[in-house]
Amino acid sequence: MNPAAPRAAMLPVEITEPITDGGVDTDRPWNVVVWNDPVNLMSYVVLVFRKLFGYTEEHATRLMLEVHHEGRSVVASGTREQAEHHVARLHAHGLWATTQRDS
Repeated sequence: MNPAAPRAAMLPVEITEPITDGGVDTDRPWNVVVWNDPVNLMSYVVLVFRKLFGYTEEHATRLMLEVHHEGRSVVASGTREQAEHHVARLHAHGLWATTQRDS
């Protein structure tokens, strides 16, 4: 630092309003989408849903069948961080999952 520099340059700057783009929408949740794949058994997918999300056998089976017949299913919703965490856990169990902003 130059000792001859003016001291005013080192004073903190006060910001009265946060700088944003004005388009932040925090009300819409993020969905966790599980996609169909030709690798995992249906019984394994049910087991993973029960283990990771605590779903009942019936609910996990209903979601698995939606994945199987529709090609995808929204298995959880929440904040972006929660959704990304769920996706990472699903990937660790060998399932194909992504996050998607709720419409």
